[in-house]
Amino acid sequence: MSVLILDPMLAREFREHHVATDVCRFDEMWEGMLVVPPAPNNEHFRIVSILNTATSSVIDWDAGDQSVPGGNLSDRAADWQHNYRVPDLLVYLAGNPAVDHGTHWEGGPDFLVEIISPGEKPYDKFDFYANVNAREILIVHRDPWALELFQLSGGKYVSAGRSDLSTPGVLKSTVLPLAFRLVAGKTRPKIEVTHPPTGRRWEA
Repeated sequence: MSVLILDPMLAREFREHHVATDVCRFDEMWEGMLVVPPAPNNEHFRIVSILNTATSSVIDWDAGDQSVPGGNLSDRAADWQHNYRVPDLLVYLAGNPAVDHGTHWEGGPDFLVEIISPGEKPYDKFDFYANVNAREILIVHRDPWALELFQLSGGKYVSAGRSDLSTPGVLKSTVLPLAFRLVAGKTRPKIEVTHPPTGRRWEA
């Protein structure tokens, strides 16, 4: 269910109440329009935690690389709260021209993850992500389970593959030394992340 509040007074009252509940940290602002996503569940947080562990393990922190489990991503330095997104995971590699303003990043990461909750439409963010030059996007579908990897080319995202239980192909990142695929699990499919140079593996 989506709700569009056009009454300014009611919108302000909703916003004030929403902020008071402390779930607004997941909100996004799309060119001045407040977007309130579903609150992440425990499964969502576990997936983010494992993916961040994997990415954190293969980057060079001493060189300036960063793996951030969630953060504000905008296309501007000032007035950033008018237009920002909050990916589930952002990886910035040394040399990326993006600027860390403390409150938000101005400029896209080298790699980001979007884990879909009911009602979310991550593809609607692709134009924004392309505008800030996010190089790769991993989409995690959970109903039904699947992984999709997209890579920025010529200002647009092109599919680098899809992995699900019927076609469990391996999705290889071009910016990180990692590969992803969906594999069967006891209670639900698992996201298998591997580091090909060493064979190290994580499951989310």
